[in-house]
Amino acid sequence: MNSNKKIAIITGATGGIGFSVAERLGKDGYTVIINGIDNEAGAKRVKELSSAGITAEYYGFDVTKEALVDQNIKAIGEKYGRIDVLVNNAGGLGGRSRFEEMTTEFYRNVMALNLDSVFFASRAAIPYLKKGEHPSIINYTSNAGWTAGGPGAGIYGTSKAGVHAITRALAKDLAEYGIRANAVSPGTIDTDFHKQIKSTKPEVFASWANNIMLGRLGQPEDVASVVSFLASKDASFITAETIQIGGGQALGI
Repeated sequence: MNSNKKIAIITGATGGIGFSVAERLGKDGYTVIINGIDNEAGAKRVKELSSAGITAEYYGFDVTKEALVDQNIKAIGEKYGRIDVLVNNAGGLGGRSRFEEMTTEFYRNVMALNLDSVFFASRAAIPYLKKGEHPSIINYTSNAGWTAGGPGAGIYGTSKAGVHAITRALAKDLAEYGIRANAVSPGTIDTDFHKQIKSTKPEVFASWANNIMLGRLGQPEDVASVVSFLASKDASFITAETIQIGGGQALGI
């Protein structure tokens, strides 16, 4: 089935920023393929997108599992005959651990979630991105990639520094095919990522806005609009870049 509509895959898109990105790209006219590991949430999200007039499908697979990524991205590419945008949104803190007591399993899990997933999905998508229109890969790094993260988040920071580097490496590797690779670096965005601190220490959560130049926390839509731009023809001369979306937070005030 070759599609005239452009195809966007968004990993980890059953909630938070990923779902906002799916909504925005759907409104931009893409057929959106959302991925996740919660099949119930996936089905619910496809319904929501469909009722908004967006063509959407859900593929449930774990982005840290090489064989599953290969199998599913190939199935999407073969079904539609192309992939135009791959948004490697899946990722997370994975918990906190100081190095002295860090287990190798914890280390590997965080690296797999944030870095392996980008490698697996990008590699699998390349043959189909080559058939896309203004094709691009959009990854997610973090300020932690520069600051090395807060207490216990050192491996999260390390994995996100890897995403920053692999984005530039992909851009170099794929330029000859006209495939662009860029990254966004969200600051503090008001999503379930911060659910625990929001519910246990609401005053701490609220105070975070004081360290942001623009005086507020980010919303998922703030990230989705930048992803939409990077995927568009308007960004056709932008590759190997990382855009900070943090209201000036990275500069500190």
